[in-house]
Amino acid sequence: MAKNEDLFKKVVSHAKEYGFIFPSSEIYDGLGAVYDYGPYGSLMKNNIKEYWWKSMVQMHENIVGIDAAIFMHPTTWKASGHVDAFNDPLIDNKDTKRRYRADVLLEDYVAKMEDKVQKDIQKARKRFGEAFDEEKFVTTTPHIVENRARQAAIMKRMAASLDANDLADVKALIEELEIADPDTGSRNWTEVRQFNLMFGTKLGSVADGSTDLYLRPETAQGIFVNFLNVQKSARMKLPFGIAQIGKAVRNEIVARQFIFRMREFEQMEMQFFIRPNTELGENGWFDKWRKTRLKWHLNLGMGEENYRYHDHDKLAHYANAATDIEFRFPFGFKELEGIHSRTDFDLSAHEKFSGKKIQYFDPETNQSYTPYVVETSIGLDRMFLAVFSHSLVDEQLPDGTVRTVLRLPAILAPVKVAVLPLLKKDGLPEKAHEIVRMLKYDFNTVYDEKDAIGRRYRRQDVIGTPICVTVDHETLEDGCVTIRHRDSMEQERVSIESLRDIIAREVDMRYALARLEEE
Repeated sequence: MAKNEDLFKKVVSHAKEYGFIFPSSEIYDGLGAVYDYGPYGSLMKNNIKEYWWKSMVQMHENIVGIDAAIFMHPTTWKASGHVDAFNDPLIDNKDTKRRYRADVLLEDYVAKMEDKVQKDIQKARKRFGEAFDEEKFVTTTPHIVENRARQAAIMKRMAASLDANDLADVKALIEELEIADPDTGSRNWTEVRQFNLMFGTKLGSVADGSTDLYLRPETAQGIFVNFLNVQKSARMKLPFGIAQIGKAVRNEIVARQFIFRMREFEQMEMQFFIRPNTELGENGWFDKWRKTRLKWHLNLGMGEENYRYHDHDKLAHYANAATDIEFRFPFGFKELEGIHSRTDFDLSAHEKFSGKKIQYFDPETNQSYTPYVVETSIGLDRMFLAVFSHSLVDEQLPDGTVRTVLRLPAILAPVKVAVLPLLKKDGLPEKAHEIVRMLKYDFNTVYDEKDAIGRRYRRQDVIGTPICVTVDHETLEDGCVTIRHRDSMEQERVSIESLRDIIAREVDMRYALARLEEE
């Protein structure tokens, strides 16, 4: 645990020092749980957006995109259930005066139980080697079976209590498990109470004539209220999807763990509209999108062992099925993306509250009906943190030195190639600038001539640049340069004419997108 905490501190420190993420308004001592993306962070964030958008919209003929406004008519949030049901269970510690989400305290307790199971699995794997059968081990080892059963019982009870709004039982469960304040060990808890997460604001120039509004807590509703506009203008036939990337804000009770949980964040969501009753089952759209989205994550090459599915015990008011794709962050497995079967709740609710008919006429069945929806929703900031924290490593080199390197997936790296003249004379800078001009139309390219070449390599390592191109005196004679690869540190001599194709094979998104098309 201490090792993971140290890694997380290093992630936060590295992100700031090297221009990825800064605390917002830092000169005024910052603003809690609000962050700004720096020069490299903004580039990497845009690359994540591009990877998601191209895979979701460009690669699918039946998915289109929109960009809806943050301000929406206030009745939107009454129809969606956010006014009445968008709450988190809040609990305070009387001694420390610190505030927590009651459900998160319980989830963290269960996660620690599962950590013990995983440690036992790893020990057994080392002991038995290739002969190890994990499924048999976890289903036949008594203390693991008992542990897993207890985990399930805790989560089931919590879900039932929250569904029934029995907050007294939620507190009772916390007390029975002797869950303490994580920082001090105090168990002096207040009662659990509900806390609405929406930020309110006003629209209008004078107080008396203003309208009460909410800043949107999610991007999905902008898609639902535009269902007919998109379906008709883009001439879409079911099944089809509407995708959106946009900001949302929530007045989080506990906004911590860096950019994992913020008050202002960005979402990448797609709502897939389908015929009723085609969502569940082995060949249902819900299962198809579960698999499709996990493949998208695995395509980045960050290790299958770092992802897992988590099926929800407690379903949101709009869902009949929900699964999270969880990622192994430095602080444990946490939700990265959610796939939800929303039924026809949203469109039906907006039809009811607006008084406008929101249905789809199916030419194949000659019927009008309210489509069902399967949603995929991923937090862009969480995705950034997952990639960044996984990629940051201290590597022991053969000569005994240690280099810090950010092993980002090449397609997401903020800078794709650095061009470095070996010396600042003899025409080498001029030749290097010529190469920069050749490459910059295809790749985000930087030029660096300061310090020894080794130090310049390290400078690119810490921001995750996949390829460095070195221009030396031989370049002026033979038209070749030295390419140095970030992860292997291997170097090869190639012609300037072949540079673009060589770099593209490693960093161009088209190759990553093509892999998603493979069976």
